[in-house]
Amino acid sequence: MKNNKLKVARAECNFSQEELANIVGVTRQTIGLIENRNYNPTLNLCIAICKATNKTLDDLFWEEDEDEK
Repeated sequence: MKNNKLKVARAECNFSQEELANIVGVTRQTIGLIENRNYNPTLNLCIAICKATNKTLDDLFWEEDEDEK
């Protein structure tokens, strides 16, 4: 399951993976891995991504329960 919330937030800011990566101080591959859910980012990285995209941790990283959908 991909992290589409991050991909959508990045697109809303008109950031490529590389641009977001440069802003938060990681590689483009790291952003791609996060979006593909193949990497569990640190809390500090999550916060940096949230600040860059003007979103909250809940907006980008909180997983909804199936019952809530």
